[in-house]
This record gives sequence, structure tokens and C-alpha cells, in this order.
Amino acid sequence: MKRSFNTLLMIYAVVVAVAVLTWIVPGGAYQRVVTEGRTLVMPNSFAPVESNPQGIGDVLIAPITGFIQAAHIIAFLFVIGGAFMIIQDTGAVTTGIQRLSYTFARKPNLQKFFIPVTMTIFSLGGGIFGMCEETMPFVIIFIPLARSLGYDSLVGTAIPFLGAAAGFAGSMLNPFTVGIAQSIAEIPLYSGLEFRVVVWVLSTVIMCAFVMWYAAKIRKNPDASPVRDIDLARPGAQAIEGETEMPFTRSHKLVLGLFAAAIIFLVYGILELKWYINEIAGLFLGLGLLSGVVGRMSANAITDSFKNGAKDMIGVALIIGCARAILVVAEDGKVLDVMLSSLSGVITHLHPAIAAQAMFVVQGIINFFVHSGSGQAALTMPIMAPLADVIGLTRQIAVLAFQFGEGWINPILPTSGVTMGVLGLAGIPWDRWFKWMLPAQIIFFVLALSLLAIAHFIGYQ
Repeated sequence: MKRSFNTLLMIYAVVVAVAVLTWIVPGGAYQRVVTEGRTLVMPNSFAPVESNPQGIGDVLIAPITGFIQAAHIIAFLFVIGGAFMIIQDTGAVTTGIQRLSYTFARKPNLQKFFIPVTMTIFSLGGGIFGMCEETMPFVIIFIPLARSLGYDSLVGTAIPFLGAAAGFAGSMLNPFTVGIAQSIAEIPLYSGLEFRVVVWVLSTVIMCAFVMWYAAKIRKNPDASPVRDIDLARPGAQAIEGETEMPFTRSHKLVLGLFAAAIIFLVYGILELKWYINEIAGLFLGLGLLSGVVGRMSANAITDSFKNGAKDMIGVALIIGCARAILVVAEDGKVLDVMLSSLSGVITHLHPAIAAQAMFVVQGIINFFVHSGSGQAALTMPIMAPLADVIGLTRQIAVLAFQFGEGWINPILPTSGVTMGVLGLAGIPWDRWFKWMLPAQIIFFVLALSLLAIAHFIGYQ
């Protein structure tokens, strides 16, 4: 049995480290103004302020504050975990996955298209409407599906999560990142689309290739999987992997039909009704309860299943709250703006092509603390956009650097609520995910640096 890394301990150690930093680094802050409901940083307004060192009491309170600030994501996880446990307990998912795996088994020629097609669909979601938190429900579905086809839970997690992440980082039309960043940078909305389409294609193709390479390796040698012990211990493993075909009842078909209808309604709600986490959670809560009724479960069984599913999310909720505490301490300790000012000051003295790459690195560092795409845009773009003018970069490149730093680095950060939420649902320890993802992260880091240099030399507008 491999020993799992204590993610919660590591994140809380970062909280303590940032608190120590508030005793060393002098305080500073930018002035902020509220414009159209967004709080923006005023460029060139940074000034020293009285330090606010964070003590033991602040370090103890910060996770509670972080838990409150991240309550919408945590509540979302509890509801998703409970709802899917109800659906799981109807037996529809296990039976449906077995039938689907038999279909692929009978038609080997279709299997090679499974990963690229499904990942491309999720990438389109990430690139067009900023699909991110919405991938969480799909992780629970794709893990057993991937395992039934001879892969492991890393592949099942990667298909929805990294598929959407590839599209999110190479976003073409994401209103929450590109749209907001361009509006703050005062450039035409969705301008420079052609170059970003190329970025999206490269991002999606490379991510699919990485997952397909690993999937082929694991299919040949399942024992090489870093999560082999976790997969073998998963409930229902024998039912999914067994050779005896399970009965596919009318109730199973109705439950899966409800799920398919909910997914269609989910896409409509996001695109047309501007749904976010609360509405999505409500949809899946209704889906879980209705599935329990259709699946002929008793009221007590439905309630127990929901509680068991929600209970499994407690550890993830604690990690998310603690991760948010890092931002709480940095903001309250008056050091977050100091770091932003210091990092932007370094960029000023670099060659424009290297400065573009440095902007990407800075955005990645800020992303360690701020995980909202719109929030990071509001924090950094008022500074980065005019800074680009000073050093000879186009504002479009400043937006691109933000897009890469906020997107391509996020899937590996232990301070990201979405990343840790996905891994919690998948039951994959962060340290194993980090080791598995590191080669891909290096590839995308080099790709980002290369594309930003190319963007400068072609005068990307």
C-alpha cells in the first residue's frame, strides 16, 4: 500500500508560512474602485500601509473564514456527493457502464476514439463557456467507465477535468476569463480570436495525446498505475470488471434517461440561463431525489444514501476551506498586494518577449492564492494592461499571459478548490496526481512560454 501525502497538513503549513511572512514583509496596498459590480485595482496606486502581522489567533480563525468564503463550492460538493450516491445505489450507473463497456469491447475500432472525442467535448465546454466546477459530476461517472475499458481512475478523472482545463487555458470565448480580462484591458471583446483558436487546438491535442499515451501504457500493464491499490479497493470493482452481464431493468433505463436529460438541461442552463454553482447543485439534488424514487428506493434508503455521499466529501471540504485560508491571511496581513507590486516591478526591466513570459509566471504565482478567473482578472489586469504599454507589449498579450497563468497551472495546484474537489471526488491523493501530472505541466509551461514569445514577434493584437 502506497503511503498517501497529507494534503491538509501541507496546505495548513502554507497558511502558517504566509502568516510568518506578514511579520517580515512591510505592508502595502493598491487603491480599489468598484466598476460595474467588479472591484478593480487602480494602477500606480500602490502605497505602503501599516503592517498587520497575523498571529496565532488569526492562523486559527483563517480556515473558518476560508470555509465561509468557499461555502458555495463546499455546499456544491456535499450536494453532488449525496446526489450521486443515490444514483449509484440504484444500480443504474454500474449496470449502464458495464453495458457500455461491452459495446466498446465488441467494437475495438471505436475504443481508440473514446478518449479524444470525450476530451474534446469537455475542452469545447472549457473554451466556450468556462466549464470548470461543472466537471465535478462527470468525474464520478467517467472513473468507473474508464476502468471498465481497462484504464484506471487517473484516466477517468483526466477525461472531464483535464479536457475542460485544456479548453479553459486555451479559451476562445470564455466570458469569465477572456471576456472580463479584455474588458478591463479596454480592448475589443473577443478580439484576437484567430490566435486563440490555434492555442485551443494545440492545448486540446497535446492534452489528449498525453492522456492517450498514459491510457495505452496502463492498459498493457495495469500494475503500473500509481492508483492501482486505490482502484482495487473501490466499492463495486468486481461488479464492473466481472464477466457476467448484469440485468438492465426498466428502472435502470429510466434513471440513466433522467441523468441524460439533466446533462442536456445543465448545458442549456449554463449557456442560456447563466447558471452557476447554486443552480447546478439544485439540478443535481433534484436529479438524485427523483432517481431514488424511479429506482424504487425507500425514503429512508434515499436519505441514508445522500448522507453517506455527503459524508465522503468532509475531507475535501476541509482542504478547500484551508486552501482559501491562504488568501485570507495574505489579504488581512497586507502582503498580497506587496507581492503583486514586487513581481510587476521586476517585469518592467525585461525585454518585451521575456516580459510577456514573466507575466505568465507572475499570473501563475498569483493563481496560487486567487483561483477565481474573474477575480484574478479584476486583481491583476488593471496593473498588467498599462504595464504592457510601458514595456512595449500589446494589451492582447497581457490578456494571453493571464489566460495561460490562470488556466494551465490550475490543475496541479493543491490550493485550488476545484482541483482538490475533483481529486476528493475521485479519491486520488494530491501527491500522486502531482507526480502523474508533472510531465504534462512541464510541456504546457514550455508551450506557454513559446506561444507568448511568438505572440510578441508577430505583433499579436
